[in-house]
Amino acid sequence: MNRWAPYYLSALRIVTGVLFALHGAATFWGFLDGRRSSPDVFAWPSWWGAAIQFVGGLLIAAGALTRPAAVIASGSMAYAYFAFHAGDGLSPLANDGELSVLYCWVLLLFAFTGAGPVSVDAVIGRLRAGDQAEGKAPSDRADEKDAAESAV
Repeated sequence: MNRWAPYYLSALRIVTGVLFALHGAATFWGFLDGRRSSPDVFAWPSWWGAAIQFVGGLLIAAGALTRPAAVIASGSMAYAYFAFHAGDGLSPLANDGELSVLYCWVLLLFAFTGAGPVSVDAVIGRLRAGDQAEGKAPSDRADEKDAAESAV
């Protein structure tokens, strides 16, 4: 099961990113029968929160710039919890803040783990590694392959 863990994290990232983006889309456009609030452009915090949810969610779902997007998105959910929920008591069960807390911690997980193997970030990393390998002699690449195989 351990060998499938990175793929599970990628699947969790994709689902979380899509759901997070849908929250932003619902705020802006009432997407999928969500509660539309139509915030004024650049209004704090409603417009910015929806923009972070929509853009950040799309980036996280695609696995593009995952770590910085996840840090910003996680912080926005921490802010949402303390600004809008904690005033009704600190218990997320009592103040309807479970979703904010859950998003905050799951998004923070992606800030630490990265996007995983199924992501734009991973594709870019593989392309960069290939470009760097082209500059080495074939014997250097063979030595690296032997070292990688012996580590497994």
